[in-house]
Amino acid sequence: MDKIVFITGASSGIGAGCARKFASQGASLILNARNVNKLSALKEELEKQYGAKIYLLPFDVRDRKAATSALESLPKEWQSIDILVNNAGLVIGTDKEQEGSLDEWDIVIDTNIKALLAMTRLIVPGMVERKRGHIINIGSIAGDAAYPGGSVYCATKAAVKALSDGLRIDLVDTPLRVTNIKPGLVETNFSVIRFRGDKEKADNVYKGIRPLTGDDIAETVYFAASVPEYMQIAEMLVMPTYQATGTIVSRK
Repeated sequence: MDKIVFITGASSGIGAGCARKFASQGASLILNARNVNKLSALKEELEKQYGAKIYLLPFDVRDRKAATSALESLPKEWQSIDILVNNAGLVIGTDKEQEGSLDEWDIVIDTNIKALLAMTRLIVPGMVERKRGHIINIGSIAGDAAYPGGSVYCATKAAVKALSDGLRIDLVDTPLRVTNIKPGLVETNFSVIRFRGDKEKADNVYKGIRPLTGDDIAETVYFAASVPEYMQIAEMLVMPTYQATGTIVSRK
Protein backbone atom coordinates (compact mmCIF):
# COMPACT_ATOMS: atom_id res chain seq x y z
CA MET A 1 0.00 0.00 0.00
CA ASP A 2 1.94 2.98 -1.31
CA LYS A 3 -0.27 5.60 0.31
CA ILE A 4 -0.07 8.41 2.88
CA VAL A 5 -2.22 7.67 5.92
CA PHE A 6 -3.01 10.33 8.53
CA ILE A 7 -4.02 8.93 11.95
CA THR A 8 -5.25 11.04 14.87
CA GLY A 9 -4.86 9.76 18.42
CA ALA A 10 -2.04 7.55 17.18
CA SER A 11 0.03 7.25 20.36
CA SER A 12 -1.87 4.30 21.88
CA GLY A 13 -4.79 1.88 21.54
CA ILE A 14 -6.62 1.68 18.22
CA GLY A 15 -4.59 4.53 16.73
CA ALA A 16 -1.26 2.83 17.46
CA GLY A 17 -2.70 -0.46 16.18
CA CYS A 18 -3.66 1.23 12.91
CA ALA A 19 -0.18 2.75 12.63
CA ARG A 20 1.43 -0.68 13.03
CA LYS A 21 -0.90 -2.34 10.52
CA PHE A 22 -0.55 0.29 7.81
CA ALA A 23 3.23 0.51 8.34
CA SER A 24 3.51 -3.27 7.96
CA GLN A 25 1.79 -2.97 4.59
CA GLY A 26 4.10 -0.27 3.22
CA ALA A 27 2.10 2.90 3.86
CA SER A 28 3.72 6.20 4.79
CA LEU A 29 2.25 7.58 8.01
CA ILE A 30 1.49 11.00 9.46
CA LEU A 31 0.92 10.37 13.16
CA ASN A 32 -0.90 12.79 15.43
CA ALA A 33 -1.38 12.82 19.21
CA ARG A 34 -0.64 15.09 22.14
CA ASN A 35 1.97 12.81 23.77
CA VAL A 36 5.19 13.53 21.89
CA ASN A 37 7.22 10.92 23.79
CA LYS A 38 4.81 8.10 22.93
CA LEU A 39 4.65 9.25 19.31
CA SER A 40 8.43 9.35 19.05
CA ALA A 41 8.73 5.84 20.53
CA LEU A 42 6.13 4.54 18.06
CA LYS A 43 7.95 6.22 15.15
CA GLU A 44 11.23 4.59 16.19
CA GLU A 45 9.52 1.18 16.49
CA LEU A 46 7.86 1.37 13.07
CA GLU A 47 10.98 2.64 11.31
CA LYS A 48 13.06 -0.13 12.85
CA GLN A 49 10.56 -2.95 12.28
CA TYR A 50 9.12 -2.03 8.88
CA GLY A 51 11.40 0.66 7.46
CA ALA A 52 8.30 2.84 7.36
CA LYS A 53 8.30 6.51 6.45
CA ILE A 54 6.84 8.38 9.42
CA TYR A 55 6.08 12.07 9.91
CA LEU A 56 5.05 13.21 13.39
CA LEU A 57 2.48 15.98 13.74
CA PRO A 58 1.84 16.43 17.46
CA PHE A 59 -1.02 18.75 18.46
CA ASP A 60 -4.28 18.66 20.38
CA VAL A 61 -7.06 17.94 17.88
CA ARG A 62 -9.36 20.19 19.92
CA ASP A 63 -7.16 23.19 19.07
CA ARG A 64 -8.38 24.22 15.62
CA LYS A 65 -5.67 26.85 15.12
CA ALA A 66 -2.95 24.35 16.01
CA ALA A 67 -4.50 21.78 13.65
CA THR A 68 -4.64 24.28 10.81
CA SER A 69 -1.05 25.43 11.37
CA ALA A 70 0.22 21.86 11.65
CA LEU A 71 -1.39 20.78 8.38
CA GLU A 72 -0.16 23.90 6.59
CA SER A 73 3.36 23.10 7.84
CA LEU A 74 3.44 19.70 6.11
CA PRO A 75 6.23 19.40 3.53
CA LYS A 76 4.96 19.13 -0.05
CA GLU A 77 5.72 15.41 -0.28
CA TRP A 78 3.44 14.76 2.72
CA GLN A 79 0.47 16.88 1.67
CA SER A 80 -1.34 14.40 -0.58
CA ILE A 81 -3.09 12.45 2.17
CA ASP A 82 -4.85 9.33 0.83
CA ILE A 83 -6.48 7.99 4.01
CA LEU A 84 -7.67 9.95 7.03
CA VAL A 85 -8.31 7.85 10.16
CA ASN A 86 -10.30 10.02 12.57
CA ASN A 87 -9.48 7.95 15.64
CA ALA A 88 -8.94 10.48 18.46
CA GLY A 89 -11.71 10.12 21.02
CA LEU A 90 -12.43 9.64 24.70
CA VAL A 91 -15.00 9.52 27.47
CA ILE A 92 -14.65 10.84 31.01
CA GLY A 93 -16.82 9.58 33.84
CA THR A 94 -19.94 7.45 34.17
CA ASP A 95 -22.15 10.15 35.66
CA LYS A 96 -25.87 10.44 35.12
CA GLU A 97 -26.78 13.15 32.65
CA GLN A 98 -28.29 15.33 35.38
CA GLU A 99 -25.17 14.97 37.55
CA GLY A 100 -22.20 15.14 35.15
CA SER A 101 -19.52 17.77 34.72
CA LEU A 102 -20.15 20.31 31.98
CA ASP A 103 -16.40 20.92 31.72
CA GLU A 104 -15.70 17.21 31.18
CA TRP A 105 -18.50 17.02 28.62
CA ASP A 106 -16.90 19.92 26.74
CA ILE A 107 -13.69 17.89 26.43
CA VAL A 108 -15.59 14.80 25.19
CA ILE A 109 -17.73 16.74 22.68
CA ASP A 110 -14.80 18.87 21.46
CA THR A 111 -12.67 15.75 20.89
CA ASN A 112 -15.21 13.27 19.55
CA ILE A 113 -17.28 15.57 17.35
CA LYS A 114 -15.77 19.01 16.74
CA ALA A 115 -12.20 17.78 16.25
CA LEU A 116 -13.37 15.06 13.86
CA LEU A 117 -15.26 17.71 11.90
CA ALA A 118 -12.25 20.04 11.86
CA MET A 119 -9.87 17.35 10.59
CA THR A 120 -12.40 16.37 7.94
CA ARG A 121 -12.85 19.98 6.85
CA LEU A 122 -9.10 20.57 6.68
CA ILE A 123 -8.11 17.39 4.81
CA VAL A 124 -11.03 16.26 2.63
CA PRO A 125 -11.04 19.23 0.17
CA GLY A 126 -7.55 18.17 -0.96
CA MET A 127 -8.83 14.63 -1.50
CA VAL A 128 -11.71 15.95 -3.60
CA GLU A 129 -9.28 18.02 -5.66
CA ARG A 130 -6.99 15.02 -6.22
CA LYS A 131 -10.01 12.77 -6.94
CA ARG A 132 -8.92 10.12 -4.45
CA GLY A 133 -9.23 9.50 -0.74
CA HIS A 134 -10.81 7.55 2.07
CA ILE A 135 -12.13 8.88 5.38
CA ILE A 136 -12.34 6.26 8.14
CA ASN A 137 -14.08 7.41 11.32
CA ILE A 138 -13.78 5.39 14.51
CA GLY A 139 -17.29 5.36 15.93
CA SER A 140 -18.61 2.93 18.53
CA ILE A 141 -21.33 0.47 19.37
CA ALA A 142 -22.26 3.19 21.88
CA GLY A 143 -23.60 5.22 18.97
CA ASP A 144 -26.34 2.64 18.34
CA ALA A 145 -28.11 2.93 21.71
CA ALA A 146 -27.63 4.83 24.96
CA TYR A 147 -26.65 3.02 28.14
CA PRO A 148 -26.55 4.00 31.84
CA GLY A 149 -23.92 6.60 32.67
CA GLY A 150 -22.94 7.09 29.05
CA SER A 151 -25.50 9.39 27.46
CA VAL A 152 -23.10 12.13 26.37
CA TYR A 153 -20.50 9.70 25.02
CA CYS A 154 -23.24 7.73 23.25
CA ALA A 155 -24.53 10.98 21.75
CA THR A 156 -21.06 11.83 20.40
CA LYS A 157 -20.72 8.43 18.74
CA ALA A 158 -24.24 8.69 17.31
CA ALA A 159 -22.99 11.99 15.87
CA VAL A 160 -20.00 10.19 14.33
CA LYS A 161 -22.46 7.90 12.53
CA ALA A 162 -24.55 10.85 11.32
CA LEU A 163 -21.45 12.77 10.20
CA SER A 164 -20.09 9.71 8.39
CA ASP A 165 -23.41 9.12 6.62
CA GLY A 166 -23.75 12.81 5.78
CA LEU A 167 -20.21 13.03 4.40
CA ARG A 168 -20.83 9.94 2.28
CA ILE A 169 -23.88 11.68 0.82
CA ASP A 170 -21.96 14.91 0.22
CA LEU A 171 -19.19 12.98 -1.57
CA VAL A 172 -21.42 10.65 -3.58
CA ASP A 173 -20.43 12.29 -6.89
CA THR A 174 -16.70 11.80 -6.15
CA PRO A 175 -14.45 8.71 -6.00
CA LEU A 176 -13.94 9.27 -2.24
CA ARG A 177 -15.07 6.64 0.28
CA VAL A 178 -16.34 7.03 3.85
CA THR A 179 -16.31 4.29 6.49
CA ASN A 180 -17.59 4.22 10.06
CA ILE A 181 -15.96 1.52 12.20
CA LYS A 182 -17.99 0.76 15.35
CA PRO A 183 -16.06 -1.29 17.95
CA GLY A 184 -17.63 -3.01 20.94
CA LEU A 185 -15.49 -3.90 23.96
CA VAL A 186 -11.86 -3.07 23.19
CA GLU A 187 -9.23 -3.12 25.94
CA THR A 188 -7.16 0.05 25.64
CA ASN A 189 -6.37 3.03 27.88
CA PHE A 190 -9.92 4.22 27.04
CA SER A 191 -11.54 2.77 30.19
CA VAL A 192 -8.79 4.11 32.46
CA ILE A 193 -9.65 7.62 31.26
CA ARG A 194 -13.38 6.92 31.62
CA PHE A 195 -12.83 5.97 35.28
CA ARG A 196 -10.56 8.99 35.82
CA GLY A 197 -7.41 6.87 36.27
CA ASP A 198 -8.90 4.07 38.41
CA LYS A 199 -7.19 1.04 36.83
CA GLU A 200 -9.09 -1.49 38.95
CA LYS A 201 -12.48 -0.19 37.82
CA ALA A 202 -11.24 -0.09 34.24
CA ASP A 203 -10.07 -3.72 34.42
CA ASN A 204 -13.46 -4.83 35.75
CA VAL A 205 -15.07 -3.77 32.46
CA TYR A 206 -13.28 -6.66 30.73
CA LYS A 207 -13.56 -9.30 33.46
CA GLY A 208 -14.90 -12.64 32.31
CA ILE A 209 -14.74 -11.86 28.60
CA ARG A 210 -11.93 -11.72 26.07
CA PRO A 211 -12.15 -8.15 24.74
CA LEU A 212 -10.84 -7.02 21.39
CA THR A 213 -7.54 -5.16 21.12
CA GLY A 214 -6.48 -2.06 19.26
CA ASP A 215 -4.72 -4.37 16.79
CA ASP A 216 -8.00 -6.24 16.15
CA ILE A 217 -9.77 -3.03 15.21
CA ALA A 218 -6.78 -2.01 13.09
CA GLU A 219 -7.36 -5.16 11.02
CA THR A 220 -10.92 -4.04 10.23
CA VAL A 221 -9.73 -0.51 9.43
CA TYR A 222 -7.12 -1.88 7.04
CA PHE A 223 -9.65 -4.27 5.46
CA ALA A 224 -12.00 -1.36 4.73
CA ALA A 225 -9.12 0.63 3.25
CA SER A 226 -7.80 -2.19 1.08
CA VAL A 227 -10.91 -3.41 -0.75
CA PRO A 228 -11.07 -2.50 -4.47
CA GLU A 229 -11.78 1.17 -5.08
CA TYR A 230 -15.17 0.48 -6.64
CA MET A 231 -16.26 -0.91 -3.25
CA GLN A 232 -17.14 1.13 -0.18
CA ILE A 233 -17.43 -0.43 3.27
CA ALA A 234 -19.87 2.08 4.72
CA GLU A 235 -20.09 0.71 8.26
CA MET A 236 -18.68 -2.14 10.36
CA LEU A 237 -19.86 -3.19 13.83
CA VAL A 238 -17.14 -5.31 15.47
CA MET A 239 -17.59 -7.04 18.84
CA PRO A 240 -16.11 -9.85 20.93
CA THR A 241 -17.95 -13.13 20.40
CA TYR A 242 -19.60 -12.99 23.85
CA GLN A 243 -20.97 -9.45 23.35
CA ALA A 244 -24.34 -8.90 21.70
CA THR A 245 -25.07 -5.17 22.26
CA GLY A 246 -23.49 -2.27 24.11
CA THR A 247 -24.89 -3.62 27.39
CA ILE A 248 -25.49 -7.37 26.86
CA VAL A 249 -22.34 -9.38 27.55
CA SER A 250 -21.87 -12.98 28.73
CA ARG A 251 -19.07 -13.22 31.28
CA LYS A 252 -17.50 -16.55 32.23
